[in-house]
Amino acid sequence: MQAEYDSNNIFARILRGELPCFKVYEDADTIAFMDIMPQSDGHTLVVPKEPAVDIFGLSEAGAAAAIRATQIVARAVRETFAPDGVVISQFNGAAAGQTVPHVHFHIVPRYADQSLRGHARDQQKMEVLKAHAERVAATLAKQGA
Repeated sequence: MQAEYDSNNIFARILRGELPCFKVYEDADTIAFMDIMPQSDGHTLVVPKEPAVDIFGLSEAGAAAAIRATQIVARAVRETFAPDGVVISQFNGAAAGQTVPHVHFHIVPRYADQSLRGHARDQQKMEVLKAHAERVAATLAKQGA
């Protein structure tokens, strides 16, 4: 059974411009911005503009646009932060770890010598997020995205 979409969730409010974010990328179908509670430096979210709670409620076109944007942004995050690896994840439902009821994709840089911080636990300093966003956006601009 599909959960009903809450148009007042935090990502819907960001999409409407009611709440700020540290945006790194936007196209007609998606927006990407820094996670305010990052698991590692460079943790970025890709959010489809289509209102859908989870992957099951997202249209095929919305899913394709989200994956395309995730790949574009992940390349920039990888180039910007030079991690040892990158985890791309997407959670569906609270039991799976989804904390915002709007489908989204996590791009999490992984470093061999660093443990991940907890998911949705500790808020990063705004000046750090702003600096990270500026770095990723500059890489995207250099890549022509």
